Formats: sequence, structure tokens, C-alpha cells
Amino acid sequence: MIDLRYHQPTSVRDASILGRRLGASGVFLAGGTELLPDYRRGRETAPELISLRGLQELRGISADGDVLRIGSLVTVADLARSTAVEQRLPALAEAARALGSPTIRSRATVGGNFCRAVSCADLPPAALVGNATLRIASSDGVRDVPACDFFVGARQTILLPGELLVEVRIPRLPRASGTSFERFGLRKGLALAVASVAARVQLENGRIVDAAVALGAVAATPLLVPDLASLLRGRAPTAALFALAAAACVLAAGPISDVRGSAEFRRDIVEVLARRAFERATSRALTRGVES
Repeated sequence: MIDLRYHQPTSVRDASILGRRLGASGVFLAGGTELLPDYRRGRETAPELISLRGLQELRGISADGDVLRIGSLVTVADLARSTAVEQRLPALAEAARALGSPTIRSRATVGGNFCRAVSCADLPPAALVGNATLRIASSDGVRDVPACDFFVGARQTILLPGELLVEVRIPRLPRASGTSFERFGLRKGLALAVASVAARVQLENGRIVDAAVALGAVAATPLLVPDLASLLRGRAPTAALFALAAAACVLAAGPISDVRGSAEFRRDIVEVLARRAFERATSRALTRGVES
């Protein structure tokens, strides 16, 4: 570990001003479950730590009309047990429950899982299929960015110096919509995802009217599969159709080979997970259609 200087601002504005002034020399600290290991590996070298711990306005989950607001300092454990998240976007609750161990979930934050921009992060794929918007704040004001535009490369986001992710905003899903998150790791607990898939399906009169699927750990960034909706729209949900959609997911993936699995193995896993995700999302869409 390098020598670090610790800062603890008391407002988002103060944190932003400090982050802008320090530039590449400063890094924001939330739960630290990704950041501190990066220091130990030498991947992160910024000598100035800007702690966000005191920023209470970044905590809490609340419904604002048709939008569910999730503060960036909400822990993954709180996300996993939130009734509101389970009702609005089940895939996100499932992703939270799959992340790490209970100890890690109690420390890891929603914002950290997005902002460290690790390709195998569990929360982003679910947020992508849920049409999430990310609220970004700085001393100049706020801007809202679609989650699908947040990641620009391996461990890279659109955040500018001094900008903070303050909130994840989830819109209410249309009637008869269902979501699912599927993940494969080499073991439970601390294992990173070898591959993950989140899916959303919306039905009307027994046919698919909208759909989305996002992949994790199989590309440089969490990946929203392009043109998936056009492939499924207007067709009845069948095993054959979902096999076709899963094949499209495999083609969209760009995995690498590493100690957790080969690129070929990851493609095989994506195909299996995608079929499961579509089937479970469709089952939930059917249930929501009856309940609505």
C-alpha cells in the first residue's frame, strides 16, 4: 500500500470541489470492497482518498411516483433485502443477493459497483435491462445519464473529475413485464462472475412486445445486446425462440480467457444463462399480467 491522505467532506458539493481540484491524484471512497483490493494489486495509485461516508443524502431507497430512487451509498445488503427493489426490478434484487459474501454485501455500495467499472460487476446488467438512469452530481449541478451510456471502456466511465454518481433511478416497468438475473461463478461466496445475464420481457396478448438482455463478465463493459427486441417483438415466447435469442447473446459477447474460464467456456455459459433468464423473465411477466 502507498501512503494515503484521507479527506472527509461533509457535502456532495464539497466532495465534488475537492475531487475536481485533486484530479487524477484523488479517488472517491465508499465501501472500499473494490477500491482497496485495487490498491493492493497496484491497479490504483491515487494518493488522496476522498471518503463519502458522511454524505447521508446519498443513502436510502425511496419511491418518487413511478421512479424508484436508490442512493449511491446504499449497501448491496440493503438493496438485496429491499421489498421495493424486489417488486420494481426483481433482477436487481437477485444480482445484489448474488454479489460476494454477506460481509462484502454489508460494505459494498451501489455506487462503487458501478463506478469502479469492473466488467464482472453484478448490478449493472440488471440496471441496464431495467432502463435505469444514473444521476451524476458536481459543483456545477446534476445531469441524468442512461445506464447504458455510463460505461465507455474497461474500468472507464463517463464521469469527469469532480463528478459523483449520487443516485440510480429505476422507472416502473410496464404491465406484464418480468425480469431475471442469472449468474455463474466457480463457487459461492467471494467468487467473481464467470458470466452473467439479465433479461426483461414484456408480453401483450401472449406475444412479446418488448425485451432486453444485458451481459456481464464477457466484454470490456457490461453489455446491452443490440437489436434483441426486434428479434423477439411480435412473437410468442417459446423454447425455440429463446434458443435463437440466446444464440444472439453469444454472438454479441466478446469474452476473454483467464483463470476463471476460457472464452469458449464463457460463450457456452452465456447461452445457457440467457435461455434461463428469458424463461424466468417470461414466467414473471405472465404473473404480473394476471395480477395487474
